[in-house]
Amino acid sequence: MFLPRTRAAIKNNILTHPKTTAALLGLLSVLVLPPYYIWPLLFITMSGMVLLLSRTPTFKKTFTQGYWFGFTFYGAGFSWICNALLIEADKLGWLILPALIAGGAFFGLFTAIAATFTCLYKSPQGKVLSFSAAWTLLEWIRSFILTGFPWNLLGTSLAFSDKLIQGASLFGTYGLSLLVALSTSAPAIFLLCKTRRAFWQSLLLSLLPILFLYGYGFIRLHNADFREDTIRIRIVQPSIPQSLKWNKSTLENNFKEYLRLSQTQGIENISIIVWGETASPYPLEYAHEYRNQIARILPPQTLLMTGALSYKLHRGRLSPQNAMLTIDRKGEIVATYAKSHLVPFGEYIPLREFLPQAIKPITNVISDFVQGQGPQSIELPNGLKIGTAICYEIIFPHQIIDADNKPEVVFNLTNDGWYGDSSGPRQHLVNTQMRAVEEGVSIIRAANSGISALISPYGTIIQKLDLNNKGIIDVNLPKTKSIPTLYTQYGDLIPLLMIVLIFIIGKQEDSYNKD
Repeated sequence: MFLPRTRAAIKNNILTHPKTTAALLGLLSVLVLPPYYIWPLLFITMSGMVLLLSRTPTFKKTFTQGYWFGFTFYGAGFSWICNALLIEADKLGWLILPALIAGGAFFGLFTAIAATFTCLYKSPQGKVLSFSAAWTLLEWIRSFILTGFPWNLLGTSLAFSDKLIQGASLFGTYGLSLLVALSTSAPAIFLLCKTRRAFWQSLLLSLLPILFLYGYGFIRLHNADFREDTIRIRIVQPSIPQSLKWNKSTLENNFKEYLRLSQTQGIENISIIVWGETASPYPLEYAHEYRNQIARILPPQTLLMTGALSYKLHRGRLSPQNAMLTIDRKGEIVATYAKSHLVPFGEYIPLREFLPQAIKPITNVISDFVQGQGPQSIELPNGLKIGTAICYEIIFPHQIIDADNKPEVVFNLTNDGWYGDSSGPRQHLVNTQMRAVEEGVSIIRAANSGISALISPYGTIIQKLDLNNKGIIDVNLPKTKSIPTLYTQYGDLIPLLMIVLIFIIGKQEDSYNKD
Protein backbone atom coordinates (compact mmCIF):
# COMPACT_ATOMS: atom_id res chain seq x y z
CA MET A 1 0.00 0.00 0.00
CA PHE A 2 2.82 2.40 0.83
CA LEU A 3 4.38 2.51 -2.66
CA PRO A 4 1.14 3.11 -4.57
CA ARG A 5 0.16 5.88 -2.16
CA THR A 6 3.60 7.46 -2.41
CA ARG A 7 3.46 7.27 -6.19
CA ALA A 8 0.00 8.86 -6.24
CA ALA A 9 1.02 11.63 -3.83
CA ILE A 10 4.08 12.54 -5.91
CA LYS A 11 2.12 12.57 -9.16
CA ASN A 12 -0.72 14.66 -7.73
CA ASN A 13 1.54 17.26 -6.08
CA ILE A 14 3.68 17.68 -9.17
CA LEU A 15 0.72 18.04 -11.50
CA THR A 16 -1.15 20.62 -9.41
CA HIS A 17 1.28 23.48 -10.12
CA PRO A 18 3.40 22.37 -13.12
CA LYS A 19 5.26 25.63 -13.84
CA THR A 20 6.13 26.23 -10.20
CA THR A 21 7.15 22.61 -9.81
CA ALA A 22 9.38 22.77 -12.89
CA ALA A 23 11.07 25.94 -11.63
CA LEU A 24 11.63 24.39 -8.19
CA LEU A 25 13.07 21.20 -9.71
CA GLY A 26 15.50 23.27 -11.80
CA LEU A 27 16.57 25.27 -8.77
CA LEU A 28 17.18 22.15 -6.69
CA SER A 29 19.23 20.62 -9.52
CA VAL A 30 21.89 23.30 -9.05
CA LEU A 31 22.81 21.63 -5.75
CA VAL A 32 24.08 18.49 -7.50
CA LEU A 33 26.79 20.47 -9.32
CA PRO A 34 30.25 21.36 -8.00
CA PRO A 35 31.03 22.28 -5.29
CA TYR A 36 27.83 21.04 -3.58
CA TYR A 37 27.47 17.51 -4.96
CA ILE A 38 24.15 16.71 -3.22
CA TRP A 39 23.84 14.05 -5.87
CA PRO A 40 20.76 12.09 -4.64
CA LEU A 41 18.65 15.21 -5.33
CA LEU A 42 19.08 14.55 -9.04
CA PHE A 43 16.96 11.41 -8.81
CA ILE A 44 14.13 13.61 -7.54
CA THR A 45 14.58 16.49 -9.96
CA MET A 46 15.22 14.58 -13.19
CA SER A 47 12.62 11.87 -12.63
CA GLY A 48 10.22 14.53 -11.36
CA MET A 49 10.70 16.50 -14.56
CA VAL A 50 10.00 13.45 -16.74
CA LEU A 51 6.92 12.74 -14.67
CA LEU A 52 5.76 16.31 -15.19
CA LEU A 53 6.39 16.19 -18.93
CA SER A 54 4.64 12.84 -19.30
CA ARG A 55 1.36 14.46 -18.23
CA THR A 56 1.74 17.46 -20.55
CA PRO A 57 -0.44 17.00 -23.66
CA THR A 58 0.93 19.67 -26.02
CA PHE A 59 4.25 20.86 -27.40
CA LYS A 60 3.56 24.36 -26.09
CA LYS A 61 3.02 23.26 -22.49
CA THR A 62 5.98 20.89 -22.66
CA PHE A 63 8.18 23.68 -23.96
CA THR A 64 6.96 26.02 -21.20
CA GLN A 65 7.61 23.58 -18.38
CA GLY A 66 11.04 22.70 -19.76
CA TYR A 67 11.76 26.41 -20.02
CA TRP A 68 10.94 27.10 -16.36
CA PHE A 69 13.17 24.21 -15.29
CA GLY A 70 16.04 25.61 -17.38
CA PHE A 71 15.38 29.21 -16.33
CA THR A 72 16.06 28.49 -12.66
CA PHE A 73 18.72 25.85 -13.29
CA TYR A 74 20.87 28.12 -15.43
CA GLY A 75 19.89 31.41 -13.79
CA ALA A 76 20.98 30.17 -10.36
CA GLY A 77 23.76 27.94 -11.70
CA PHE A 78 25.46 30.83 -13.52
CA SER A 79 24.81 33.44 -10.81
CA TRP A 80 28.50 33.50 -9.86
CA ILE A 81 29.15 35.43 -13.09
CA CYS A 82 27.52 38.47 -11.49
CA ASN A 83 30.47 38.79 -9.09
CA ALA A 84 32.42 40.27 -12.02
CA LEU A 85 29.98 43.17 -12.04
CA LEU A 86 30.76 43.90 -8.38
CA ILE A 87 34.38 44.81 -9.20
CA GLU A 88 33.03 48.14 -10.38
CA ALA A 89 29.77 48.03 -8.49
CA ASP A 90 29.21 51.77 -8.75
CA LYS A 91 29.18 51.53 -12.55
CA LEU A 92 27.99 47.99 -13.27
CA GLY A 93 26.12 46.88 -10.15
CA TRP A 94 22.75 47.76 -11.69
CA LEU A 95 23.34 45.03 -14.28
CA ILE A 96 23.28 42.17 -11.74
CA LEU A 97 19.53 41.51 -11.79
CA PRO A 98 19.26 41.88 -15.59
CA ALA A 99 22.24 39.54 -15.99
CA LEU A 100 20.64 36.88 -13.77
CA ILE A 101 17.37 37.10 -15.66
CA ALA A 102 19.08 37.15 -19.06
CA GLY A 103 21.17 34.07 -18.20
CA GLY A 104 18.13 32.05 -17.20
CA ALA A 105 16.03 33.41 -20.05
CA PHE A 106 18.51 32.50 -22.78
CA PHE A 107 19.88 29.20 -21.51
CA GLY A 108 16.42 28.04 -20.42
CA LEU A 109 15.66 27.66 -24.13
CA PHE A 110 18.02 24.68 -24.31
CA THR A 111 16.12 22.77 -21.64
CA ALA A 112 12.81 23.80 -23.19
CA ILE A 113 13.82 22.35 -26.55
CA ALA A 114 15.10 19.17 -24.89
CA ALA A 115 11.77 18.77 -23.09
CA THR A 116 9.77 18.93 -26.33
CA PHE A 117 11.45 15.75 -27.58
CA THR A 118 9.39 13.81 -25.05
CA CYS A 119 6.24 14.70 -27.04
CA LEU A 120 7.52 12.43 -29.82
CA TYR A 121 7.44 9.40 -27.52
CA LYS A 122 4.41 7.76 -25.90
CA SER A 123 5.72 5.21 -23.40
CA PRO A 124 7.29 6.16 -20.04
CA GLN A 125 10.45 4.37 -21.16
CA GLY A 126 10.53 6.37 -24.38
CA LYS A 127 10.06 9.63 -22.51
CA VAL A 128 12.91 8.88 -20.08
CA LEU A 129 15.24 7.86 -22.89
CA SER A 130 14.31 10.76 -25.17
CA PHE A 131 14.60 13.40 -22.42
CA SER A 132 18.04 12.09 -21.42
CA ALA A 133 19.29 11.98 -25.01
CA ALA A 134 17.83 15.38 -25.88
CA TRP A 135 19.29 16.96 -22.72
CA THR A 136 22.75 15.76 -23.74
CA LEU A 137 22.29 16.79 -27.36
CA LEU A 138 21.37 20.31 -26.26
CA GLU A 139 24.43 20.40 -23.97
CA TRP A 140 26.55 19.68 -27.02
CA ILE A 141 24.79 22.36 -29.07
CA ARG A 142 25.28 24.78 -26.18
CA SER A 143 29.03 24.27 -26.55
CA PHE A 144 29.22 26.08 -29.87
CA ILE A 145 26.11 28.17 -30.54
CA LEU A 146 26.88 31.92 -30.27
CA THR A 147 30.55 30.98 -29.53
CA GLY A 148 29.41 28.48 -26.88
CA PHE A 149 29.30 28.13 -23.11
CA PRO A 150 29.54 24.45 -22.07
CA TRP A 151 29.58 25.20 -18.33
CA ASN A 152 27.76 23.05 -15.75
CA LEU A 153 27.48 20.01 -17.99
CA LEU A 154 25.53 17.38 -16.09
CA GLY A 155 28.51 15.01 -16.23
CA THR A 156 30.50 17.31 -13.94
CA SER A 157 28.16 16.34 -11.10
CA LEU A 158 30.24 13.14 -10.83
CA ALA A 159 33.48 14.99 -10.10
CA PHE A 160 33.20 14.29 -6.37
CA SER A 161 34.72 10.91 -7.27
CA ASP A 162 37.91 10.47 -9.29
CA LYS A 163 36.67 6.99 -10.23
CA LEU A 164 33.31 8.08 -11.63
CA ILE A 165 34.79 10.62 -14.06
CA GLN A 166 37.20 8.19 -15.74
CA GLY A 167 34.52 7.34 -18.30
CA ALA A 168 35.20 10.76 -19.85
CA SER A 169 38.31 9.18 -21.38
CA LEU A 170 35.95 6.97 -23.43
CA PHE A 171 33.08 9.26 -24.40
CA GLY A 172 33.83 12.67 -22.92
CA THR A 173 31.85 14.70 -20.43
CA TYR A 174 28.85 14.67 -22.78
CA GLY A 175 28.78 10.88 -22.52
CA LEU A 176 28.87 11.17 -18.74
CA SER A 177 25.96 13.62 -18.93
CA LEU A 178 23.94 11.10 -20.90
CA LEU A 179 24.56 8.30 -18.40
CA VAL A 180 23.78 10.60 -15.47
CA ALA A 181 20.53 11.77 -17.09
CA LEU A 182 19.48 8.17 -17.82
CA SER A 183 20.31 6.97 -14.33
CA THR A 184 18.59 9.78 -12.45
CA SER A 185 15.45 10.05 -14.59
CA ALA A 186 14.85 6.28 -14.61
CA PRO A 187 12.69 6.24 -11.43
CA ALA A 188 10.00 7.98 -13.49
CA ILE A 189 9.40 4.69 -15.33
CA PHE A 190 8.29 3.04 -12.11
CA LEU A 191 6.28 6.07 -10.99
CA LEU A 192 4.36 6.05 -14.27
CA CYS A 193 3.86 2.28 -14.58
CA LYS A 194 2.64 -0.46 -12.29
CA THR A 195 4.23 -3.46 -14.02
CA ARG A 196 7.01 -5.68 -12.78
CA ARG A 197 8.88 -5.02 -16.04
CA ALA A 198 8.79 -1.27 -15.38
CA PHE A 199 10.13 -1.81 -11.85
CA TRP A 200 13.15 -3.76 -13.08
CA GLN A 201 13.77 -1.38 -15.96
CA SER A 202 13.74 1.54 -13.55
CA LEU A 203 16.04 -0.16 -11.08
CA LEU A 204 18.55 -1.43 -13.62
CA LEU A 205 18.66 1.84 -15.57
CA SER A 206 19.29 3.71 -12.31
CA LEU A 207 22.09 1.42 -11.15
CA LEU A 208 23.93 0.05 -14.19
CA PRO A 209 25.39 3.33 -15.58
CA ILE A 210 26.83 4.30 -12.20
CA LEU A 211 28.14 0.78 -11.51
CA PHE A 212 29.78 0.69 -14.94
CA LEU A 213 31.44 4.08 -14.41
CA TYR A 214 32.66 3.15 -10.95
CA GLY A 215 34.01 -0.23 -12.06
CA TYR A 216 35.77 1.21 -15.08
CA GLY A 217 37.22 4.03 -13.00
CA PHE A 218 38.41 1.66 -10.28
CA ILE A 219 40.30 -0.49 -12.79
CA ARG A 220 41.73 2.50 -14.66
CA LEU A 221 43.06 4.23 -11.54
CA HIS A 222 44.31 0.94 -10.08
CA ASN A 223 46.55 0.53 -13.15
CA ALA A 224 47.58 4.21 -13.31
CA ASP A 225 51.22 5.29 -13.14
CA PHE A 226 51.68 8.13 -10.64
CA ARG A 227 55.48 8.13 -10.48
CA GLU A 228 57.24 11.51 -10.60
CA ASP A 229 59.47 12.91 -13.33
CA THR A 230 62.51 15.11 -12.75
CA ILE A 231 60.85 18.16 -14.36
CA ARG A 232 59.93 20.40 -11.44
CA ILE A 233 57.32 23.13 -11.75
CA ARG A 234 56.76 26.18 -9.56
CA ILE A 235 53.24 27.62 -9.75
CA VAL A 236 52.91 31.15 -8.39
CA GLN A 237 49.59 32.38 -6.97
CA PRO A 238 49.79 35.93 -5.51
CA SER A 239 45.99 36.25 -4.96
CA ILE A 240 45.95 39.91 -5.98
CA PRO A 241 42.39 41.28 -5.57
CA GLN A 242 40.80 42.01 -8.93
CA SER A 243 40.12 45.58 -7.84
CA LEU A 244 43.90 46.10 -7.56
CA LYS A 245 45.07 43.98 -10.48
CA TRP A 246 44.64 46.74 -13.08
CA ASN A 247 44.92 49.72 -10.74
CA LYS A 248 47.63 51.94 -12.22
CA SER A 249 49.03 52.75 -8.77
CA THR A 250 49.56 49.05 -7.92
CA LEU A 251 50.80 47.59 -11.25
CA GLU A 252 54.46 47.90 -10.29
CA ASN A 253 53.94 46.32 -6.86
CA ASN A 254 51.89 43.49 -8.39
CA PHE A 255 54.71 42.67 -10.78
CA LYS A 256 57.27 42.76 -7.95
CA GLU A 257 55.10 40.42 -5.88
CA TYR A 258 55.23 37.86 -8.68
CA LEU A 259 59.02 38.22 -8.79
CA ARG A 260 59.32 37.92 -5.00
CA LEU A 261 57.27 34.72 -4.80
CA SER A 262 59.06 33.23 -7.82
CA GLN A 263 62.58 33.51 -6.40
CA THR A 264 61.96 32.00 -2.98
CA GLN A 265 64.00 29.07 -1.67
CA GLY A 266 64.41 26.12 -4.03
CA ILE A 267 64.31 28.05 -7.30
CA GLU A 268 67.61 26.45 -8.33
CA ASN A 269 65.77 23.11 -8.73
CA ILE A 270 62.90 24.51 -10.80
CA SER A 271 62.53 23.78 -14.52
CA ILE A 272 59.56 26.07 -15.23
CA ILE A 273 58.01 28.89 -13.19
CA VAL A 274 54.38 29.55 -14.11
CA TRP A 275 52.42 32.77 -13.60
CA GLY A 276 48.71 33.21 -14.23
CA GLU A 277 46.65 34.94 -16.91
CA THR A 278 47.85 38.51 -17.69
CA ALA A 279 50.18 38.29 -14.69
CA SER A 280 52.28 40.87 -16.47
CA PRO A 281 50.23 43.94 -17.39
CA TYR A 282 53.17 45.11 -19.47
CA PRO A 283 53.65 44.11 -23.14
CA LEU A 284 56.84 42.15 -22.56
CA GLU A 285 57.78 42.03 -26.26
CA TYR A 286 58.45 45.76 -26.00
CA ALA A 287 58.92 46.34 -22.25
CA HIS A 288 62.54 45.16 -22.17
CA GLU A 289 63.20 46.39 -18.63
CA TYR A 290 60.49 44.16 -17.17
CA ARG A 291 61.66 41.24 -19.25
CA ASN A 292 65.16 41.80 -17.91
CA GLN A 293 63.82 41.83 -14.34
CA ILE A 294 62.40 38.37 -15.01
CA ALA A 295 65.66 37.16 -16.55
CA ARG A 296 67.71 38.30 -13.55
CA ILE A 297 65.87 36.00 -11.12
CA LEU A 298 66.11 32.86 -13.30
CA PRO A 299 68.74 30.16 -12.81
CA PRO A 300 70.43 29.03 -16.07
CA GLN A 301 68.12 26.05 -16.69
CA THR A 302 64.85 27.71 -15.68
CA LEU A 303 62.11 29.08 -17.93
CA LEU A 304 59.34 31.43 -16.83
CA MET A 305 55.90 31.21 -18.40
CA THR A 306 53.54 34.11 -17.90
CA GLY A 307 50.26 35.43 -19.09
CA ALA A 308 50.68 38.91 -20.55
CA LEU A 309 49.10 41.47 -22.79
CA SER A 310 50.50 41.29 -26.28
CA TYR A 311 49.81 43.61 -29.21
CA LYS A 312 49.28 42.78 -32.85
CA LEU A 313 48.66 44.96 -35.89
CA HIS A 314 45.04 44.21 -36.79
CA ARG A 315 42.96 46.13 -39.32
CA GLY A 316 45.41 49.00 -39.35
CA ARG A 317 45.72 49.44 -35.59
CA LEU A 318 47.58 47.83 -32.68
CA SER A 319 45.11 45.60 -30.88
CA PRO A 320 45.61 43.54 -27.70
CA GLN A 321 45.92 39.80 -27.41
CA ASN A 322 45.57 37.71 -24.28
CA ALA A 323 48.81 35.79 -24.54
CA MET A 324 51.23 33.35 -22.96
CA LEU A 325 54.93 34.18 -23.21
CA THR A 326 57.79 31.92 -22.16
CA ILE A 327 61.04 33.68 -21.23
CA ASP A 328 64.53 32.23 -20.68
CA ARG A 329 67.55 33.30 -18.63
CA LYS A 330 68.69 35.63 -21.41
CA GLY A 331 65.40 37.51 -21.35
CA GLU A 332 64.41 36.14 -24.74
CA ILE A 333 60.87 35.06 -25.56
CA VAL A 334 61.20 31.41 -26.63
CA ALA A 335 57.49 30.51 -26.99
CA THR A 336 54.23 32.38 -27.48
CA TYR A 337 50.56 31.53 -27.63
CA ALA A 338 47.54 33.83 -28.08
CA LYS A 339 44.10 32.99 -26.71
CA SER A 340 41.72 32.03 -29.50
CA HIS A 341 38.41 31.45 -27.70
CA LEU A 342 37.55 34.89 -26.36
CA VAL A 343 34.96 35.74 -23.70
CA PRO A 344 31.92 37.59 -25.11
CA PHE A 345 31.47 40.98 -23.41
CA GLY A 346 34.60 40.28 -21.35
CA GLU A 347 37.24 40.37 -24.10
CA TYR A 348 35.21 41.45 -27.08
CA ILE A 349 31.82 42.98 -27.79
CA PRO A 350 29.63 40.93 -30.16
CA LEU A 351 28.26 42.91 -33.12
CA ARG A 352 30.90 45.57 -32.48
CA GLU A 353 30.43 47.02 -35.98
CA PHE A 354 26.95 48.19 -34.99
CA LEU A 355 27.97 49.71 -31.64
CA PRO A 356 30.02 52.76 -30.56
CA GLN A 357 33.76 52.05 -30.38
CA ALA A 358 33.87 53.60 -26.90
CA ILE A 359 31.93 50.68 -25.39
CA LYS A 360 34.42 48.64 -23.38
CA PRO A 361 34.60 44.95 -22.59
CA ILE A 362 34.53 44.24 -18.85
CA THR A 363 38.32 43.77 -18.95
CA ASN A 364 38.64 47.57 -19.24
CA VAL A 365 40.38 47.37 -22.62
CA ILE A 366 38.76 49.79 -25.06
CA SER A 367 39.64 47.73 -28.13
CA ASP A 368 38.45 44.15 -28.56
CA PHE A 369 41.07 41.45 -28.14
CA VAL A 370 42.35 39.73 -31.28
CA GLN A 371 41.94 35.97 -31.56
CA GLY A 372 44.88 33.60 -31.74
CA GLN A 373 45.12 30.65 -34.13
CA GLY A 374 43.72 27.93 -31.90
CA PRO A 375 45.21 24.90 -30.10
CA GLN A 376 48.84 24.23 -30.89
CA SER A 377 51.72 22.22 -29.49
CA ILE A 378 55.01 23.97 -28.74
CA GLU A 379 58.32 22.31 -27.92
CA LEU A 380 60.21 24.23 -25.23
CA PRO A 381 64.02 24.45 -25.17
CA ASN A 382 64.07 21.79 -22.44
CA GLY A 383 62.33 19.33 -24.81
CA LEU A 384 58.91 19.41 -23.14
CA LYS A 385 56.02 19.51 -25.62
CA ILE A 386 53.27 21.75 -24.27
CA GLY A 387 49.82 23.01 -25.11
CA THR A 388 48.24 26.14 -23.67
CA ALA A 389 44.69 27.04 -22.70
CA ILE A 390 44.07 30.49 -21.28
CA CYS A 391 41.27 30.76 -18.71
CA TYR A 392 37.90 30.36 -20.50
CA GLU A 393 39.37 28.07 -23.20
CA ILE A 394 39.68 25.15 -20.77
CA ILE A 395 35.88 24.71 -20.52
CA PHE A 396 35.49 23.48 -24.12
CA PRO A 397 35.64 19.68 -24.58
CA HIS A 398 37.87 18.47 -27.41
CA GLN A 399 39.13 21.99 -28.15
CA ILE A 400 42.18 22.42 -25.90
CA ILE A 401 44.85 20.44 -27.75
CA ASP A 402 46.12 19.78 -31.23
CA ALA A 403 45.03 16.14 -31.45
CA ASP A 404 47.33 15.49 -34.45
CA ASN A 405 50.37 16.68 -32.48
CA LYS A 406 49.38 15.90 -28.92
CA PRO A 407 51.25 17.75 -26.16
CA GLU A 408 52.56 16.08 -23.02
CA VAL A 409 51.32 18.84 -20.73
CA VAL A 410 48.74 21.62 -21.03
CA PHE A 411 49.39 24.88 -19.19
CA ASN A 412 46.16 26.55 -18.13
CA LEU A 413 46.83 30.18 -17.19
CA THR A 414 43.80 31.73 -15.52
CA ASN A 415 42.46 34.43 -13.25
CA ASP A 416 39.30 33.73 -11.26
CA GLY A 417 39.64 36.88 -9.16
CA TRP A 418 36.62 38.25 -11.01
CA TYR A 419 34.28 35.79 -9.34
CA GLY A 420 35.13 36.04 -5.64
CA ASP A 421 34.52 33.25 -3.16
CA SER A 422 31.77 31.60 -5.20
CA SER A 423 31.07 28.35 -6.99
CA GLY A 424 32.62 29.77 -10.19
CA PRO A 425 36.33 29.20 -9.43
CA ARG A 426 35.60 25.74 -8.04
CA GLN A 427 33.58 24.75 -11.11
CA HIS A 428 36.35 26.13 -13.31
CA LEU A 429 38.78 23.74 -11.61
CA VAL A 430 36.40 20.82 -12.22
CA ASN A 431 36.21 21.76 -15.90
CA THR A 432 40.01 21.52 -15.97
CA GLN A 433 39.92 18.08 -14.37
CA MET A 434 37.42 16.88 -16.99
CA ARG A 435 39.66 18.08 -19.84
CA ALA A 436 42.60 16.20 -18.30
CA VAL A 437 40.62 12.94 -18.24
CA GLU A 438 39.15 13.42 -21.72
CA GLU A 439 42.47 14.15 -23.42
CA GLY A 440 44.72 12.13 -21.13
CA VAL A 441 47.13 15.00 -20.49
CA SER A 442 48.64 16.49 -17.36
CA ILE A 443 47.47 20.05 -16.74
CA ILE A 444 49.32 22.79 -14.88
CA ARG A 445 46.78 25.34 -13.65
CA ALA A 446 48.22 28.68 -12.55
CA ALA A 447 45.77 31.24 -11.21
CA ASN A 448 46.45 34.83 -10.26
CA SER A 449 43.61 34.32 -7.82
CA GLY A 450 41.63 31.14 -7.88
CA ILE A 451 42.72 27.55 -7.38
CA SER A 452 46.14 26.62 -8.75
CA ALA A 453 46.89 22.93 -9.18
CA LEU A 454 48.80 20.14 -10.86
CA ILE A 455 46.33 17.68 -12.36
CA SER A 456 47.32 14.22 -13.59
CA PRO A 457 46.22 12.79 -16.96
CA TYR A 458 43.59 10.89 -14.93
CA GLY A 459 42.05 14.11 -13.63
CA THR A 460 43.33 13.58 -10.10
CA ILE A 461 44.61 16.65 -8.26
CA ILE A 462 48.20 15.93 -7.25
CA GLN A 463 48.64 19.20 -5.39
CA LYS A 464 46.73 22.48 -5.19
CA LEU A 465 46.69 25.93 -3.64
CA ASP A 466 43.18 26.87 -2.54
CA LEU A 467 41.09 29.89 -3.42
CA ASN A 468 42.36 33.22 -2.03
CA ASN A 469 45.57 31.65 -0.69
CA LYS A 470 48.84 33.38 -1.54
CA GLY A 471 51.89 31.25 -2.17
CA ILE A 472 53.65 28.79 -4.45
CA ILE A 473 53.41 25.13 -5.33
CA ASP A 474 56.62 23.24 -6.13
CA VAL A 475 55.75 19.91 -7.71
CA ASN A 476 57.24 17.38 -10.12
CA LEU A 477 55.38 16.49 -13.29
CA PRO A 478 54.11 12.89 -13.52
CA LYS A 479 56.52 10.53 -15.25
CA THR A 480 53.61 9.49 -17.46
CA LYS A 481 52.56 12.95 -18.58
CA SER A 482 50.03 11.91 -21.20
CA ILE A 483 48.13 8.76 -22.11
CA PRO A 484 46.04 7.88 -25.19
CA THR A 485 42.26 8.08 -24.85
CA LEU A 486 39.40 7.02 -27.08
CA TYR A 487 37.86 10.48 -26.75
CA THR A 488 40.99 12.20 -28.05
CA GLN A 489 40.85 9.99 -31.15
CA TYR A 490 37.15 10.28 -31.97
CA GLY A 491 35.96 13.31 -29.99
CA ASP A 492 32.26 14.11 -29.85
CA LEU A 493 31.39 11.48 -32.45
CA ILE A 494 31.17 8.94 -29.61
CA PRO A 495 28.61 10.73 -27.39
CA LEU A 496 26.62 11.76 -30.48
CA LEU A 497 26.36 8.12 -31.57
CA MET A 498 25.28 7.22 -28.03
CA ILE A 499 22.56 9.88 -28.23
CA VAL A 500 21.25 8.52 -31.55
CA LEU A 501 21.23 4.99 -30.13
CA ILE A 502 19.18 6.07 -27.11
CA PHE A 503 16.64 7.83 -29.34
CA ILE A 504 16.29 4.62 -31.39
CA ILE A 505 15.88 2.43 -28.29
CA GLY A 506 13.22 4.83 -27.06
CA LYS A 507 11.23 4.31 -30.26
CA GLN A 508 11.56 0.54 -29.87
CA GLU A 509 10.17 0.81 -26.35
CA ASP A 510 7.23 2.78 -27.74
CA SER A 511 6.56 -0.05 -30.21
CA TYR A 512 6.86 -2.73 -27.51
CA ASN A 513 4.42 -0.95 -25.17
CA LYS A 514 1.96 -0.34 -28.02
CA ASP A 515 1.92 -4.03 -28.84
